[in-house]
Amino acid sequence: MSEIDRINQMKVCVIVPTYNNCKTLKRVLDSVLLYTSNIIIINDGSTDETAQILENYTQLVQIHFPKNSGKGLALRAGFKKAIELNYNYAITIDSDGQHFASDIPKFIDLLEKEEDALIIGSRNMMQEGVPKKSSFGNKFSNFWFWFETGIRLEDTQSGYRLYPLRQIPKKYFTNKFEFEIEVIVRSAWKGIKVVNMPIQVLYDPTERVSHFRPFKDFTRISILNTVLVVITLAYIKPRNFFRSLKKKGIKKFLIENILHGNDSNLKKSLSIALGVFIGISPFWGFQTVTVLFLAVVLKLNKAISFAFSNISFPPMIPLIIYGSLTLGGNFIHSDTPIFLDKSITFTDIKNNIGQYIVGSFLLATIMAITFGLLGYVLMTVFSTIKNKKIKNA
Repeated sequence: MSEIDRINQMKVCVIVPTYNNCKTLKRVLDSVLLYTSNIIIINDGSTDETAQILENYTQLVQIHFPKNSGKGLALRAGFKKAIELNYNYAITIDSDGQHFASDIPKFIDLLEKEEDALIIGSRNMMQEGVPKKSSFGNKFSNFWFWFETGIRLEDTQSGYRLYPLRQIPKKYFTNKFEFEIEVIVRSAWKGIKVVNMPIQVLYDPTERVSHFRPFKDFTRISILNTVLVVITLAYIKPRNFFRSLKKKGIKKFLIENILHGNDSNLKKSLSIALGVFIGISPFWGFQTVTVLFLAVVLKLNKAISFAFSNISFPPMIPLIIYGSLTLGGNFIHSDTPIFLDKSITFTDIKNNIGQYIVGSFLLATIMAITFGLLGYVLMTVFSTIKNKKIKNA
């Protein structure tokens, strides 16, 4: 089967967003036409000879923006048109000449193995001619993508990609270069597999025109990553944890993540201690964000830390508050004492806020040390018994 037939059979199109790349546009289009005529061109308000060049490609689907709107909007328009034309997949290729159409068959080959994966072409950022700012920007993006999704990639900024159009999110919030980050992060959150594939790349300073504005676009990307990190810590991580917990069950979770986890007993016990400390401390509303952030910074087990931070589940809250107020009362005097047989209200806490804060940190410290030591002892005993069984087997 020819490459053209394979592409048609899998309902793949190629989307080419372009803005003032008249020097390389014709060469890019002609090279893609060697593999497929399923091409959608988005002229993003070009002011050079782009419109005149495209007059020679009337057989191809074209979308013309009256003014420059940004790569994100151009790609979104291309995705929408591709779905209208009943395509299932779209390969996006930049029009500045840095990508090689000869890599298109490689995308199809990998798609056949990784059905419905989002495939990103991975450039060799160490080769001669790659701008240093591109190499730095890629490393920066790779780190935040890993933090937000848990997936490690070598290249998250390449514009040469294959998108599974029916699976990726339908609505987006960004319009410019940062769109390419939003779409892969949110696709990964949906459970879509995101993978890299090696591609060729050419950086020709005499032809290539970059429209990336270092200050403005880097600022927009930084703002987007800040928002994505907050969503990751406040929603995605807890959601994934509870999904895993629901799927495995509490017993299986404890066995796999604590007793049989790959981390050392010391690291697991410290993770337990961190979770208990944050769960009892007065970080109401921010416990999830705080515990996951500290677990990452301290390189502890995030799943264990998060699990034990939920020690402050509803039935335990009155006891934690009472214990905090009682301990705090030993250091800060209060004219309105709290009793266990009295209904504790937010007014009580407000009237004894200093006492509560001091006491909660004391209680958190005591319980964190207790749980951490108990966990370490139990895991050590379990490991000893397990090793004896293996030795005697």
